[in-house]
Amino acid sequence: MQLDLIPGGFTLSLEGREILRHTEAAPALFVGRGEERMDMYRGNFEIEDYVVERTALGHVEVGGNRVEFAAARGQAPRFALTVDGNQLLTEALDGCINRVWIRIQAEADEHVWGGGEQMSYFDMRGRRFPLWTSEPGVGRDKTTEITFKSDVTGKAGGDYYNTNYPQPTYVSSRRYALHVETNAYSVFDFRRDGFHEIEVWAVPQRLEFFAAPTFVDLVGQLSLRFGRQPELPEWVYGGAILGLKDGENSFARMEKMRAAGVKVSGLWCEDWVGLRHTSFGARLFWDWQANETRYPRLREKIAELNRDGIRFLGYVNPYLCVDGPLYPVADEKGYFAKGEDGRTALVDFGEFDCGVVDFTNPAAAAWFAEEVIGKNMLDYGLSGWMADFGEYLPIDVKLANGIDAKLMHNAWPTLWAEVNARAVESRGKTGDALFFMRAGFTGVQAHCPLLWGGDQSVDFSRHDGLVTVICGALSSGLLGNAYHHSDIGGYTSLFGNVRTPELIMRWAEMAAFTAVMRSHEGNRPRDNIQIDQDAEVLSHFARMTAIYVHLAPYLKALSAEAAQTGLPVQRPLFLHHEDDPETYAVQDVYLYGRDLLVAPVWQAAQSERMVYLPKGETWVHVWSGEVFDGGQTVTVPAPLGQPAVFARKGAAQAALFDGLRTL
Repeated sequence: MQLDLIPGGFTLSLEGREILRHTEAAPALFVGRGEERMDMYRGNFEIEDYVVERTALGHVEVGGNRVEFAAARGQAPRFALTVDGNQLLTEALDGCINRVWIRIQAEADEHVWGGGEQMSYFDMRGRRFPLWTSEPGVGRDKTTEITFKSDVTGKAGGDYYNTNYPQPTYVSSRRYALHVETNAYSVFDFRRDGFHEIEVWAVPQRLEFFAAPTFVDLVGQLSLRFGRQPELPEWVYGGAILGLKDGENSFARMEKMRAAGVKVSGLWCEDWVGLRHTSFGARLFWDWQANETRYPRLREKIAELNRDGIRFLGYVNPYLCVDGPLYPVADEKGYFAKGEDGRTALVDFGEFDCGVVDFTNPAAAAWFAEEVIGKNMLDYGLSGWMADFGEYLPIDVKLANGIDAKLMHNAWPTLWAEVNARAVESRGKTGDALFFMRAGFTGVQAHCPLLWGGDQSVDFSRHDGLVTVICGALSSGLLGNAYHHSDIGGYTSLFGNVRTPELIMRWAEMAAFTAVMRSHEGNRPRDNIQIDQDAEVLSHFARMTAIYVHLAPYLKALSAEAAQTGLPVQRPLFLHHEDDPETYAVQDVYLYGRDLLVAPVWQAAQSERMVYLPKGETWVHVWSGEVFDGGQTVTVPAPLGQPAVFARKGAAQAALFDGLRTL
């Protein structure tokens, strides 16, 4: 970073890019105080701020690489920034400050991506994004009936910015990235042509800047900063992970699907711990050990699966239900977060109460990693699991580290990921055991080997359906998350909204061109069609698993590339076509590696797909062999079973791609 004085202020530049410009007439820094109101209801939040003070600190005094800011000449400085390499270190000189606003220089035609895992808008320009881990909501669109009903019944409708995985990091089309090192509630506001405003409800530790000549290099830098994942386990390439929660009948259903041609790498039974029934639907029994009433002889059956080349996966989250046998063990040891009265805090998770295991207590974290995940899961034979609910830390509990829960809430998913990773590492299973998370924050990349897109609605809706998964994969992928996948067919079925056969088939088509194929029966399995209940759906799914397995050599190469460079498996078009501005705003098409372009059909009743093909390349439609020049929008047939997929002509694995036509 280069600090230069100008009349009445200064500029900061990053390898020739002006990043910050501050003068008394146009200050870049504001500080003040706020009084927030935060109400949580089952992972959903109502948040508002009463701003007591917002003061522009226009006057500066520069000494070397340090800048001190005051409201006016002659007044005491209240804030300081110190340039340290490509970082800006922050310091509040006034202890009353708990709000900071910083304006970063912007260009009118600039594009901005990132913000963690954003589900509605890949290009964040023109909108405001609060960054707070939470339930993303049902429908996530205030103009829809399902969002209205979800808001009325459970404060759960959500909006475009709600996400399980926020992160105060963005990538600019000016080929730089900015990261704010803070766990506090923050906001990225990209609504102004001339500046981006960063708002933090605390004094951030620092701002970090990254610059590179290409987007590929920039993504590589970010992946090194936040952490890279190991290569995908070898067993994953064998087919789909079947999500069934039907007790011991899950094994029989899996065998029938295999007999129908479905290629299977894993059987995922989240109900391995047993079920309880609530008004929301069938819920799991949150006590993390095998329920051998629901799954008799489970350990032996897992061994049988392994001999057949199939792994068994389960489910876990960081809470323990009060009516399970693990709860009193943890409670006696003092491993739960506390309430104001010093007693164990209980949280209502929807008709049952749980204790929150306090991962800021090293003994509690070690106990959960060893006794729960290590002994009850890995030693039992599980090869993976859904590590759920990292976004639910209540903001009113007392934690062992003494830090306000409001400042630990965003950090909780990363602590949760670290507990899981520690357990896997303790058994020498890193790179073999595969857990997946929906919640995240800064640093989750170093611990979580696979993201999943959370709980989409079982539909084609714009803000909560199939298409949102693409946006989530692209935004998180830029920040160092190489692997992303989703529940095939969606998850949330409420207010009469149920799956259609078409939805499952279109979702499976997309999943065949992602890092992992995994199905899910959803929150209300009996109300929704399942893959093995419809002959056409089952046959189609078998074909999609065959495509996934056929492309395994390509996916293995992408996985090796991810480990070496940090490049994600699913990539925005501009990552390899940065000289084509038409690619910058595309969010419903992605590159699967550099050489395949995938345009899933994400709307109902469509039999063709309009696709923009990046210029500078020749593209081959994989199903027909028809060749298209890049730099144009084309329309191709996209019947069920043939999503719009194009191969880059001259690709190293062109013969493999050509083989898709004869599968």
